[in-house]
Amino acid sequence: MSLLELELDRTIHPVDIIEHIAAISDWSFERQDADEISISVKGGWSDYHVSFNWMEEMESLHLACAFDLKVPEARRGEIKQLISLINEQLWIGHFDIWSKEGVVLFRNSHLLSGGAEVSPQQCEALLRSATESCDLYYQAFQFVVWAGKSAADALAEVMFETVGQA
Repeated sequence: MSLLELELDRTIHPVDIIEHIAAISDWSFERQDADEISISVKGGWSDYHVSFNWMEEMESLHLACAFDLKVPEARRGEIKQLISLINEQLWIGHFDIWSKEGVVLFRNSHLLSGGAEVSPQQCEALLRSATESCDLYYQAFQFVVWAGKSAADALAEVMFETVGQA
């Protein structure tokens, strides 16, 4: 028997941990089945729709975080350019666009191969990195879609560093 054929039992289902975090944070959530949960999280610029999926065959907890921004067909090329520029700066996770729906989302996965257990702190960090990335770049997406700015200009507008205090 190879190591790949071993079935490992987890003590806690990863999605159960996410559900517990959502419940104690008083976030609205819906558990679609044992392996999927959707959560609504208030961000700095928007409410984020976060979906966690446990993929047993890959032993991976997948996160997709979307915000309410429907990208018109005419602006999708520039949004794809913006996504490319943003993704160059990210260490973990990435932005993507669902071509069919025109929805921008942040995606990331946490691999738990070999029966590794996930901690609540890791789940919170996964969620925090998604919402912080969405908060950081949200306005750039708005500038491209609603103000007609180029990807480079929109990114430059949101990446300025504030110095001093008001």
